[in-house]
Amino acid sequence: MNAAPLVALVGNPNAGKSALFNALTGARQKVGNYPGVTVERHSGRLVLDDGRPVELVDLPGAYSLDPGSLDEQVTRNVVMGSQAGERRPDVLVVVVDAANLDNHLRFTLQLIALGLPVVVALNMVDLAERDGLTLDADILARELGVTVIPTVAVRRRGLDTLKAEIDRLVTEGRGQPVSAADRIDDIVTLQRRARQIASTATVAETPTRRWTHMLDSVALHPIAGPILLVGLLFIMFQAVFAWSEAPISWIEQGFVWLEAQVGATLPEGWFRSLITDGLIAGVGAVIVFLPQILILFLFILILEATGYMVRAAFLMDRLMAQVGLSGRAFIPLLSSFACAVPGIMATRTIDDEKDRLTTILIAPLMTCSARLPVYTIIIGAFIPDRQVLPFVGLQGLVLLGLYLMGIVGAFVAALLLRRTVTKGASSGFMMEMPKYQWPHIRDVLLGLWSRALIFLKRAGTTIALTTVILWALLSFPKPPEGSGISPVNYSIAGRIASGIEVVVRPIGFNRDIALALVPAMAAREVAVAAIGTVYAIDDTEHEGGQKAMTDKLKRNWSLPTALAFLMWFVFAPQCISTIAVTRRETNGWKWPAFMVGYLFVTAYVMAGITYWLAVFAGL
Repeated sequence: MNAAPLVALVGNPNAGKSALFNALTGARQKVGNYPGVTVERHSGRLVLDDGRPVELVDLPGAYSLDPGSLDEQVTRNVVMGSQAGERRPDVLVVVVDAANLDNHLRFTLQLIALGLPVVVALNMVDLAERDGLTLDADILARELGVTVIPTVAVRRRGLDTLKAEIDRLVTEGRGQPVSAADRIDDIVTLQRRARQIASTATVAETPTRRWTHMLDSVALHPIAGPILLVGLLFIMFQAVFAWSEAPISWIEQGFVWLEAQVGATLPEGWFRSLITDGLIAGVGAVIVFLPQILILFLFILILEATGYMVRAAFLMDRLMAQVGLSGRAFIPLLSSFACAVPGIMATRTIDDEKDRLTTILIAPLMTCSARLPVYTIIIGAFIPDRQVLPFVGLQGLVLLGLYLMGIVGAFVAALLLRRTVTKGASSGFMMEMPKYQWPHIRDVLLGLWSRALIFLKRAGTTIALTTVILWALLSFPKPPEGSGISPVNYSIAGRIASGIEVVVRPIGFNRDIALALVPAMAAREVAVAAIGTVYAIDDTEHEGGQKAMTDKLKRNWSLPTALAFLMWFVFAPQCISTIAVTRRETNGWKWPAFMVGYLFVTAYVMAGITYWLAVFAGL
């Protein structure tokens, strides 16, 4: 006895396939796994009008015949006839979302090009009409070359017409599949026509949808789109620095006032030093950069709320795919420019575990705001303040170069990681483009408040504890009275720095830098404070301020050492907060340890190369 014809429901995720499958088969369904894989096989019995039974199989949602997941691999294998334990379908019912026609047609055109009998179910036409979009199924059918039937699966609209078309296709038999070479050429040609076909089949469209398409013609354009993205990022980073000056100053003044109040209230001694030199100074050094973080998040939240951020991720997908990442990594990496902690937490939106882990491991290479004090003080001391082009200064170019070095380093690291420890196929991604809309002020403010709390709770508490530990290491033991020994040299931290100096001397680092590397693990900017503390202790004239520290750096450091120090901070591991959140997000110490190890090695090698190249160049 011949087996019943096999009809496959296929289409993008969220096209309404499952609802259509349930409506056509009712209770006559079976669920099992495909042989050899854990992907579920949903099949059911469909009875045609003449009483003939048909086996209906609901294939996993897919975006393309180039699979990026196990589900998509099974769908491809079934329609190509290469899936173990499954025969090739006699008919394909391609389900598309009428409200997202241009996106869904890409896969539809690939399926049509296979040469199998195809009927298109133009599903959820009621929702498309509600959103102000009216389509002509006859025009769409003419453009595609197959029958198109409007359906509303949940209301059983169009099902009788669809069953009749399935009956006709089953009766007429199989189509003639085209050759592989022809199929590839046809797919490329047809994909280029997807948006044109959708436009041709559109009878009426509301002004809102027309504006969306007009804006997307610029935002998603292969040339204009990246230019727009770069322009927005330039404005965003300029605002991060320009708009934050006043609030940072207010926070600094607040901590100065608080330190003065504590100093006037508590008697001199180790406890007052713990509060003022430890907690207030340490935590304040981190919280002072909260305005920059909030300004950056303000832009991110607005871009997300307007619908642009998804389009930016789409633009970046092609570039990031070259190093084994998907466009979903763009937003976490962008967030890491403010702080790697929320950036790493944002990787939860990445479905593929290998992509997510790679993004976590490279997030610390994005230049966070905590590095800015280090970059600023060193560039100000050693890079001449002169113009190289109109309105382009050398110091600004060096700062830009450090940012770009971090980005390039992250991409190179991703490329190597995806070919070694996080090896795997790049998942890629497709997504529905949301409507453009004005952001709601209340939602933006709530988002800023939430991110401020996350930063203060997760970063601030860790920094506070670490600062107390570092204060103790720098303060004890005390040198004997009248010994003339420097308190820093006599302290535990000073002795540790002497040991570290032996290791870092080959890359041009001195004891001052070796000592700064210890507290820098609490927060990047603490390195500047640590160096300043050393000079303050050794300085009998008690000079203060940034200019005084700049003069001392020039007297004690060479230019090759300064350049090596900058390169170290481009690649060196992030603060303890980042390590802690990495441990939490990866559920163990394996990957945080790996991250710290590979970043330390990279920082050491790059700093050494920079130092010796500068020495050989006579700088």
